[in-house]
Amino acid sequence: MSDEAKVSASSDGYAKGRARREQIVTAAVEVYADKGFHGASLREIAKRAGISHVGLHYYFPSREALLAAVLERRDEEDSARLAPKVFTPGAVVRHLLDLADHNARHPGMVELYVRLAAEAIAEDHPAHRYFKEHYRSTREYVCRALRELAEQGALRDGVDPRVAAAGFGALMDGLQVQWLTSPDSVDMAGVLGSYVEQLLKEPSA
Repeated sequence: MSDEAKVSASSDGYAKGRARREQIVTAAVEVYADKGFHGASLREIAKRAGISHVGLHYYFPSREALLAAVLERRDEEDSARLAPKVFTPGAVVRHLLDLADHNARHPGMVELYVRLAAEAIAEDHPAHRYFKEHYRSTREYVCRALRELAEQGALRDGVDPRVAAAGFGALMDGLQVQWLTSPDSVDMAGVLGSYVEQLLKEPSA
């Protein structure tokens, strides 16, 4: 086989492998949405993806690795659907409140996120890298919006954008835990909106 043929075969194999991984993740998203965290099984996911249980483990050696890929897919889809086309502080706040409302309609994914977040504290956990990057990017996203508000003179005196951004992320995650426990008693978007209002000198329009 020529070098060109070897490169082509390698590229084809990589593309097929990537497509198969995406197929498995798609099936996993559907199963978790349908069955919930406890009702979903790797065998059911493999069945929907059209592969064997052993074949699934070839692409995702552990359940946690697959769950991390599911969350990455969720973030990509949420960003494509809800993220503002133009970055402004108001658009960022609206995006995050819309995201909280969206999460309230998808309890299965929220429970998956919350449970995996607690487990992924360990550095050797398959989802550790995902959560470390997720938290970092969320803090930077919110901090950028708050800095722009500070430059506009809209933030209350003494508000540190970096500290407030970390607080926003912690509140967002903590609310998800409370909401899963008492969904009828916790308004995630409402509490987040109130937090932002408390950072401003004047109430938003």
